[in-house]
Amino acid sequence: MNFPDDTIAAVSTPQGEGGIGIVRLSGKDSFRMVLHIFNASRSRTGPDAGSRKIIHGFITDPSTSEKVDEVLVTFMQAPRTYTREDVVEINCHGGMMPLRRILFLVLAQGARLAEPGEFTRRAFLNGRIDLSQAEAVIDIIRAKTEQSEKVALQQLEGRLSAEITGLRNSVTELCVLVEAYIDFPEDEVEVPERDDMTASIKAVEDRIHVLSKSFDEGRLYRDGAAMAIVGKPNVGKSSLMNALLKKERAIVTELPGTTRDIIEEGLNIRGLPVRIMDTAGIREAHDLAEAEGVKRSLGAIEGADIVLAVFDAGRTFDHADRHVIEKVRNKRTILVINKCDIINPEFDCSESEFDSHPCVKISAKTGDGLDDLKEKIVAGLISDSAPAGQEAAAGLLVTNIRHKGLLDSALASMLQARETLVKNEPLEVTALLLRESLNSLGEIVGAVTTDDILDRIFAGFCIGK
Repeated sequence: MNFPDDTIAAVSTPQGEGGIGIVRLSGKDSFRMVLHIFNASRSRTGPDAGSRKIIHGFITDPSTSEKVDEVLVTFMQAPRTYTREDVVEINCHGGMMPLRRILFLVLAQGARLAEPGEFTRRAFLNGRIDLSQAEAVIDIIRAKTEQSEKVALQQLEGRLSAEITGLRNSVTELCVLVEAYIDFPEDEVEVPERDDMTASIKAVEDRIHVLSKSFDEGRLYRDGAAMAIVGKPNVGKSSLMNALLKKERAIVTELPGTTRDIIEEGLNIRGLPVRIMDTAGIREAHDLAEAEGVKRSLGAIEGADIVLAVFDAGRTFDHADRHVIEKVRNKRTILVINKCDIINPEFDCSESEFDSHPCVKISAKTGDGLDDLKEKIVAGLISDSAPAGQEAAAGLLVTNIRHKGLLDSALASMLQARETLVKNEPLEVTALLLRESLNSLGEIVGAVTTDDILDRIFAGFCIGK
């Protein structure tokens, strides 16, 4: 693993116009480079003025003595910085030209343009945070709801890291017992009975399984849930979407088949980020465009985490409605009886088809029943009775697919290790499998990693973070 010793620089604020923009440097020559282009309003500058003090002045082009911008500069001495290196942040006006000119001046002093995520990568390489905490940084930046941000912040604080460290310690203790017995059998090293070791391994398995299972919930907070609104034409799918969004996003008319393509929008439901999709009515198509719309609706059903199957309470429940239910039979679905303000006495929601999924009555027009629907959506996506719900309360949700894969790998190795004990196989095999599990857990926090893994992880970061 390479530990770079050069100085990097980048714009750390989003592109575009804003009141403030920040150019950040990190590395051993940060102070020298900035002091060469910075003229403070007072005589004391840089570390002499005190670390973490904000200093007013001007950035000046040393080749022309031209003032570039009025700025506030903060000098932060290692190791109490984000990267554990000397760090300088130049706060300037947030327009494109001031930021660009200041960055070019810094690069002209010998700094290198930072790669995506390189500041956070240095924080990891210098031991300030572990790998799972580094990945939580990008989750905080991309959080879509307040609850998503809380889950990411819990990981940045190290709650997942602490649990993984505890698991690694437990597996290490098992490795020590088994390998000591293998290496020094003539010294009569005391080793627990196989039944006791089997029980210890099973306890670790259970903890890993709970963490792995929490990904089913955790990924929803990180990536959001996909929710498709489906039904036959003119049952109020677009009206329902507009009611949930509280704005006129989809076109609503009395003509059937108004929606021909999928309309998507982001929605926050009880802190859960949801990508809601309004789809074309499912029926026998009358032209090629409608046929493509129906095809896309069926595809949306397949790709959705949850489906709202909408029915019109003002009409008769018919074959087309049954066809919709058949299409969602194997999906996590909520049956939505819409237009309950004009309910048709002939509409029978006691049909056997309604027994297989939760059902809620609403009026997209008046808003009645929408709160109940939102509760059912959240309950349908997140089960309070599942282990994941317990882990969420403890702040131990797994949100990252990389972590999920490594937990599953560790779990598989532990299962095999326990089987070797049950089958009375050589302890050398058990030790090897325990080592594999230990390595998988180590990859989560970066105790075991490679430059290739780091490249893939930090490539998803923005430049300047």
